[in-house]
Amino acid sequence: MDIADAAIERYATEHSSPEPEHLSEVAAATRADHDDHQMMVGRLEGALLAMTVHAVSPALVLEIGTFTGYSALAMAEALPAGGRIITCEADPEHARHARQSFSGTRLGERIELREGPAIDTIASIRGPIDLVFIDADKESYLDYYEATLPKLSPRGLIVADNTLWSGRVLDDDDTSTSTVAIRRFNDYVARDPRVRCVQLTVRDGVTLIRPIAGRTTMDGGGRS
Repeated sequence: MDIADAAIERYATEHSSPEPEHLSEVAAATRADHDDHQMMVGRLEGALLAMTVHAVSPALVLEIGTFTGYSALAMAEALPAGGRIITCEADPEHARHARQSFSGTRLGERIELREGPAIDTIASIRGPIDLVFIDADKESYLDYYEATLPKLSPRGLIVADNTLWSGRVLDDDDTSTSTVAIRRFNDYVARDPRVRCVQLTVRDGVTLIRPIAGRTTMDGGGRS
C-alpha cells in the first residue's frame, strides 16, 4: 500500500528545492551497492529533515540508524555554526559505506559516526540533545524513545521515521514483529502525557514529537 499517490509525491519532490550534488552521489551509490536501498530517506524526506534542522537550530543532533549516510548529510547541511551530529549504526557494512559518504564532503567533519548498539551510545551522551532522528530497527523504537526523551532539550524534537509502515499499521491481519512494534510505538506516543506529537503522511510516515515543559527531565548538566 502506498501512503501517498506516487504522482503526488513526485510532484511534491519536483516542487521542492533541488537535491545537492553530494546527496545525489550518495543516493546513486546507495542504489547501486545495496539491495535494501529503499531504506534511504530520499530526496523529499531529506529536504524535510534539513528544513527541520534549520528551524530547530540544534547544537546536537542524534541520529539512530545511519544506513549509508544520506540523512546525516542532509541534516548536516542545515546545522548552525558549531552544530554537530552523532549518528549510530550497528551494521558494519552500512557504517563503512557511511564513512565513505562522509569523507567525500566537508560536511563529514560535522558528523561523528558511532558503530555499535545505539542504546549504548545514547547512554553515553549526557545531553541536552536538541534533535533526535529515529530510523532504525522498529522493535527498539520505544526503547530509543524512552532513552532519549529525558535527555531532550526543552525545545527539542524527536523525529520518528516509518511510522505508517507502508500502510501495514492498518492491516489487522499483519502480526509481524515490526508492524506490531510500530503500532505499539504509535499508540504509546499518542497517549504519552509528557509530549505533543503529529504524524505526517510524508513517504512512509514521519512523526514529530516535542516535550511538554516540566514533564521530562534532562539527564546530566552540560553537553556530551
